[in-house]
Amino acid sequence: MRYGAMYGPDVTFLGVDPCDLAEPASFAEADVVVVGAPYDGGTSHRPGTRFGPQAIRTTDYLGHNGSRPSLALRVDALKDLRVLDAGDVEMYAGDEMGSHAAIEAAVHTITASGAIPIVLGGDHSIALPDARGVARHFGFGRISMIHFDAHADTGNIEFGHLYGHGQPMRRLLECGAIRGDRFLQLGLRGYWPEPETLDWMAAQHMRSYEMTEIVTRGFDPCLSEAFTIAVDDCDGVYLSVDVDVCDPGHAPGTGTPEPGGLSARQLLDAVRRICYELPVVGVEVVEVSPPYDHAEITAALGNRVVLEALSGIARRRKDAATGTTWNPAQPLLDGR
Repeated sequence: MRYGAMYGPDVTFLGVDPCDLAEPASFAEADVVVVGAPYDGGTSHRPGTRFGPQAIRTTDYLGHNGSRPSLALRVDALKDLRVLDAGDVEMYAGDEMGSHAAIEAAVHTITASGAIPIVLGGDHSIALPDARGVARHFGFGRISMIHFDAHADTGNIEFGHLYGHGQPMRRLLECGAIRGDRFLQLGLRGYWPEPETLDWMAAQHMRSYEMTEIVTRGFDPCLSEAFTIAVDDCDGVYLSVDVDVCDPGHAPGTGTPEPGGLSARQLLDAVRRICYELPVVGVEVVEVSPPYDHAEITAALGNRVVLEALSGIARRRKDAATGTTWNPAQPLLDGR
């Protein structure tokens, strides 16, 4: 582990040890490998997510001391798991296909090694190469996706091209990496997409939980229903978190903010549940745009999404090894 403030191109997530994807021995024993995808060439509105990976890695008031004990889950993911950071993949806004190919190759390399990739974005166009890289290992159609977002990201041709951040989910279904009937979206709201795209989504048997349904039924019942679908006839779950699923008051630093979303608390609880209860095989956190952030609110949320994912994975493995079960109602302290 590395300690103290960290800046520049060699920064790692909270100071975990680095690894080099060109040297398999450097990550052979990893449980999780973090990798950055600093790409915002697919952005349709406000750019800046190319700076997201470093912000997510470093925005933390506790310093880089190699320890993050979860008060809720009673694990320390940075100690209980071997977490490494492969740095940022070279990605250029002017080279969409080359950039996507590079991150897909990196994610596939990590997954094939037996580790779980956690990808720090970057705009949401990287979901296509990220999830496809995982699916290349497990088999196309063998992983499901749980997708948190204000937007469906199922457009066809937007602003004249096929691979922007509003289209990756359509491309994933079209290439067969993810099955439409194992694609779960939570947090949709607002005024897009149009009826034609919704009809296409329905024809793929996608399940989308719009915010009105979530508010009316309750978030936990919607999550539980999604979990049942996600693990049916699939070998793993890919988790995609676009921070704009949260209300802009909780995530202002993002490219396409949409009022009326989840709270930060709801998102973190949901990520924790997913990574504890489900066989997660990949995670991405996207659309953190530091130029539009203030007081590091959104970067801090992205950092904590990663930590909740890591802690959930660590507790799931601990309980599998010990035969125990985490009880979320257990008090931290009770001096009565």
